[in-house]
Amino acid sequence: MKINEVSKRINLPISTLRYYEKVGIITEEYVLRDQNNYRIYTPGIIQHLEVVKQCLAVGFTIQDIECMISKNGFSENEQSTIIQGKISEIEEAQLKLEHAKQSLNDILRSNITCEDGFGKC
Repeated sequence: MKINEVSKRINLPISTLRYYEKVGIITEEYVLRDQNNYRIYTPGIIQHLEVVKQCLAVGFTIQDIECMISKNGFSENEQSTIIQGKISEIEEAQLKLEHAKQSLNDILRSNITCEDGFGKC
């Protein structure tokens, strides 16, 4: 597949695909070059990029993904540790959001009005 076909199938801009190739998220195993030096992607690129998109969607960074790819696989224990770490990060973020929500509700319940401007109640 050419880069524009991959872009359409995976719903990512071509610039993103080139960036992923530059930083090592798309590895050489998925990229061939034709006689004109155009990129030709192997069919496995679609599943690979779907996994990358899922990782990004659940909070992994590009750097996290680069690290995982460069390691070339994980043991079940390592994978479990990485996922549990991400779950812990999400739980911490949820706790912070819950505290922020509670603080805002406390402000609403206090019925403070600032008709003269912020901080001039």
